[in-house]
Amino acid sequence: MKLKMYLARAIAYTRPARHWITAKAVLAVFWLLRLMSPDRALNLADNLGRRVGPWVGRHRVALTNLRNAYPDKNEAEINTIALDMWGNMARMAAEYVFLDKLADINPDDQSRARVEVDGIELFNELQQVEKPRIFITAHTGCFEMIPLAAAAFGLDVASLFRAPNNPYIARELSEARQVSQAQMVASRAGAAGILARILDRGGNIGVLVDQKFLNGIPTTFFGLPCKSSPLVPRLARTLEPDIYPVRCIRLPGNRYRLQLLDKIEPARNEKGVIDPPMLAQQLNDIVEGWVREYPGQWMWFHKRWA
Repeated sequence: MKLKMYLARAIAYTRPARHWITAKAVLAVFWLLRLMSPDRALNLADNLGRRVGPWVGRHRVALTNLRNAYPDKNEAEINTIALDMWGNMARMAAEYVFLDKLADINPDDQSRARVEVDGIELFNELQQVEKPRIFITAHTGCFEMIPLAAAAFGLDVASLFRAPNNPYIARELSEARQVSQAQMVASRAGAAGILARILDRGGNIGVLVDQKFLNGIPTTFFGLPCKSSPLVPRLARTLEPDIYPVRCIRLPGNRYRLQLLDKIEPARNEKGVIDPPMLAQQLNDIVEGWVREYPGQWMWFHKRWA
């Protein structure tokens, strides 16, 4: 018993040093990527991700999740999706380095832009009317591109985010996210109140809705039971904001497509009040449809069902 206690203390004492060493390695990679053109860096990251990913411990989690989600797929198909995922996750690291250059959004002439946008008319419509809105998205494609797209259309969106546990890496990513100049709300105690006040003032917020929430709402995802965050359903029930799904898709040639979809009609109970469990399931179903369309662009190593 004492040995376990000593080991736990030793791990806790060495955590800052391990974070520093890990961050130095990651920042060195970022520095090397900055010496390249964005396209070369993205292609290199993709190639390395596919080679290194299968050696990472989380690869086993990804394979297990894929087998459970796709019981009808064979091992070759499962491994193909897993490799695509690692390539996309490595691309994301490079995208943080070049986010300001990659977010090439031109609402007036899409033919000249790296990012094509589906839903320009809707973006323009929303820009003209001030009312509370929640933009829901998932960890698929380059989701960090979404606040930049909103800003390009004159929409201020306060985004909820969870910082990495490593404080040095968290600082680097925070600086990268400042490209959009949007408000960033850290996912911690008090975040729900901050978001509620923004909505109450008629503002816009962006929330990722595809993560596990330990004490969350019982739902299903790919037909499997899981717990989902109650944040958006509770805000929706209390404040009745419009809810719009938006996602980013990586395209061949290091291009991107941003899709803003029509607003959701939240499920309501017999009294006409928004039903949080039913809305949470609606959000899961939307994300599941996205993941099924582009399975290699979602984070399968996340313990969504555990």
